[in-house]
Amino acid sequence: MRRRRLVLVAVLLAILVAAGAGAWAFYLRPVNVRVSQVERDVSVEVFGLGTVEARVTSKVGFKVSGVLVDLRADVGERVAKGSVLARLDDREQSARVARTRASIAQAEANVQRATASVEKARANHNNARSISERRQKLFLSNSTSVEAAETAQAVQDAAFGDLNLASSDVQVARASVNDAKAQQLLESATLDFHTLAAPYDAMVTARTKELGSALGPGEPVFTLIDPATVWVLAYIDESKAGEIRVGKAAQIVLRSQPGRRIAGRVARIEPESDRVNEERRVAVAFDQIPAEFNLGEQAEVYITTVHLAQPRLVPEAAIAGLGKNRGTVWTVEDGRLQQHTVTLGHRLLDGRFEITGGVPDNALVVSQLRSGLRVGRAAKVAAGKSP
Repeated sequence: MRRRRLVLVAVLLAILVAAGAGAWAFYLRPVNVRVSQVERDVSVEVFGLGTVEARVTSKVGFKVSGVLVDLRADVGERVAKGSVLARLDDREQSARVARTRASIAQAEANVQRATASVEKARANHNNARSISERRQKLFLSNSTSVEAAETAQAVQDAAFGDLNLASSDVQVARASVNDAKAQQLLESATLDFHTLAAPYDAMVTARTKELGSALGPGEPVFTLIDPATVWVLAYIDESKAGEIRVGKAAQIVLRSQPGRRIAGRVARIEPESDRVNEERRVAVAFDQIPAEFNLGEQAEVYITTVHLAQPRLVPEAAIAGLGKNRGTVWTVEDGRLQQHTVTLGHRLLDGRFEITGGVPDNALVVSQLRSGLRVGRAAKVAAGKSP
C-alpha cells in the first residue's frame, strides 16, 4: 500500500514538473522571432502584361489597277525609304505619256505659228495705218476724195482686227501647251503609280500578292512597320495605374528572353480603360530597341512609380486584419512583444507593405508570424535576413 502511494506521488510530481516546464516555455522563455529591417532606396513597381507591337504600321498597295510583274521585297526584309518594292505592267501607260509629249510638241508648234501670224498682222496693221494717215492728210488738203480717205481708214481698222485675232490665237495656243503639259503631268503621275516604293525606312511583315496577280486600286500587297517605333502595349490594373506617368522608367522582359530586363520608358497612357477587364493600356518604349524582335510576342513590364528613401516594409503574411490600408502587426519593444494597429502605404510586387505610421520609433516589426506570440512575452530576435 505504501509502495503504491509512493508511485502515485512520483507520478504527480512528474506531472507538476512537466506542467511547470511547459508553463515556463509558454509564458517565460523568450520566443525567437524574425524582424524587418529599414531599407534604403526601394523602388515601387507596377506590373503589366502585354505584347510587342509597332506604333507605325502600314498596308501598302498601288493606287491604280494592273498586273504585278515585279516583286523586290519579302517578309522579314528591311527596306530603305524610297526603295522600289514592286511594279505593275506599265506599257500602256508609258504609251500614254509618250502621246502627251507629242501633244506638247504640237501645241508648241501652234504657238510658233500663231506668233508668226501676229507679226504678219502687226506689219499689215502698221502699213494700213501709214496709208490711212497719208490719205487723211491729203483729204484735209483737198488732194483726195472722201471715199479714198474712208477706204484707207476701213483697211486700217480691218488690219487692227486681224492683229487682235492673231494675238488671241497666240493665247489659245499657249493655253493648249499648258493643257498638254498638265496632261503629261497627270499621265506621268499615273505612270509613277505603277511603281510601289517604301514610304519610310521599314520592315516587311507580310506579302499578300505574288507575280502575275491582277490588282485593283488600293489592294494591299505588303504590310510594313517602322522598326524605330516598336514598343510594348501592356495592360495595367486600374487600381495600380494611378501613379503611372509618361516618362517613368520601366523594365521590359520578353518571353523569349526571361532572364533579361530591358530598359524602357512609359511613352503613352491611353485615356480609355477596358470596361470589362478594368485595365488601362500603357505603351512602354524601349530605350534601345533590340536588334531582333517579334511582333506579338508576350512581354512583361515593370514600371517604377515611386522611390522610397527609407521604408519600413513588412510581408503581407505578417499583417493581421489587413484592409483599407490598415492592419495589425507584432513588434519587439525592449525585448518584449507588443501589438499595434498601423497604417499602410505602397505595396511592393513581392507582397510587402510599407508601414507609414503606428509603430514606435525604436520598435522592431515582426516579419514572420509563429505560434506562441503573446503581448508582453519576452522575445529574442533571430539572426539572419528577414523574409
